[in-house]
Amino acid sequence: MAVMNSLDWAALALVVVGGLNWGLVGAFGFDLVAAIFGEMSAISRIVYVLVGLAALYMIYFATKAGKS
Repeated sequence: MAVMNSLDWAALALVVVGGLNWGLVGAFGFDLVAAIFGEMSAISRIVYVLVGLAALYMIYFATKAGKS
């Protein structure tokens, strides 16, 4: 089993936030990130970019963990 460092945990948390947000959008049409930070505000856009980067990192992490 792979040991997770701080970057791994942060990426996992961001991916969970993104997944929950998309679940809310799909089920109820409610965008939690936009509700908290404003519709496409600079902070919202940063959150969306960080979630996307975290998802890419988790792909890398999954392949790295699968090889160990």
